[in-house]
Amino acid sequence: MNAFTPPPPFTSTEATRQWLLRLAQGAVAAVHPDSLLPDNLPTPPAGRTVVVGAGKAAAAMARALERAWQQHYPDAALDGVVVTRYGHGVPPQGKARCIEVLEASHPMPDDLGEQAARRMLDSVARLGEDDLVIVLISGGGSALMTLPAAGLALRQKQAINQALLRCGAPIREINTVRRHLSAIKGGRLAAAAHPARVVTYLISDVPGDDPTLVASGPTLPDATTPQDALAILERHAIEIPDSVRRHLVSDVSAPQVGSPGFTRDISRVLAKASDALEAAQARAERSGVQVRLLGDDLEGEARDLGRAQGRMALTAQGEISAPLLILSGGETSVTVQGDGRGGRNVEYLLGLFDTLKGAKGIYALAIDTDGIDGSEDNAGALFGPECWDRAQAARLSVADHLARNDAYSFFAALDDLIITGPTRTNVNDLRAILVLPRAS
Repeated sequence: MNAFTPPPPFTSTEATRQWLLRLAQGAVAAVHPDSLLPDNLPTPPAGRTVVVGAGKAAAAMARALERAWQQHYPDAALDGVVVTRYGHGVPPQGKARCIEVLEASHPMPDDLGEQAARRMLDSVARLGEDDLVIVLISGGGSALMTLPAAGLALRQKQAINQALLRCGAPIREINTVRRHLSAIKGGRLAAAAHPARVVTYLISDVPGDDPTLVASGPTLPDATTPQDALAILERHAIEIPDSVRRHLVSDVSAPQVGSPGFTRDISRVLAKASDALEAAQARAERSGVQVRLLGDDLEGEARDLGRAQGRMALTAQGEISAPLLILSGGETSVTVQGDGRGGRNVEYLLGLFDTLKGAKGIYALAIDTDGIDGSEDNAGALFGPECWDRAQAARLSVADHLARNDAYSFFAALDDLIITGPTRTNVNDLRAILVLPRAS
């Protein structure tokens, strides 16, 4: 039997790396606001149109909305305010900007995020039935528009948020707690805007794409209770200040599912993880690569998922006769036990790297589609089989870097980090393992 001959995209290590990078770039482009909002505009109302929003994609969503609105409705006024992460703003195009863009801290909330939330509530107050509120929401919005409930302090929300992130709690639990400690999340923003009609556009970064979880659902009624939030904090043994406990025991301020004030409101998910994965799949199949799609909602400990998918790739390599791409999305978690640097994507890759141990013909990439893996400056990383020997030569210990949660430094030493800067969209993680058949 003849040895496997790589097709043109994979004739060299560098060509294979570039193919994976272009695959990721195409996936991110498919979920960028510029390609989503122009075909989804609401009709201008008889009264005012006010825009508010929050998230890592909020500035790009606002710019895309402004541009499309000015083109389709040049005589209809538009104003408002959105908040995005520091460095994720975008300059206005065409006419002067009518939607103000603020910047605040993520993932740790700060006082500028609190000020932005107050500005949003003020901008939608005192509207009438003939007015329209357009809400632009994307991942990261929970931290960026943080407004503590009455009687609570920002520092308390910061401490609880940090504890939830460090213990590896899934995003569904984190956002449940955030909703019930907030004066704007869990439908409270929409309630403040009523009787105006509220139209919400979302770019989803949550597994399952439940709109109530994206940025903790500021415009959607809440299906959870304060008791649910209290149980989550207790289950993770997180310290609960007396004022927070009293609030969770007594709060009834969140609009519940079925609340009559929301009957005119609509929400629409414009982009989600599956859209990015489908774009990657289409690009791979055009190159003659088979695709195994594992899902867009994978969760769990990042390094454990990496190890499991590494074993899957090794098994698949002995069974295939043509290149195979293993794709997955979702949001893993990292239980922080060390003092190193790194986000969930590089920690996933380091678990995968440890399992593959330089297996020939297997390459892997993992990025956060917003361009920021955790709180670092990289989107993720990329490695090939040759990296194992380079790591050994550099005396890099996989076990040591995993123990210290220091995957960023590991891949930085190999010069294998992917640094894109903010992409201004966010549908969570994209993981791709390219498996080439073994030579026969």
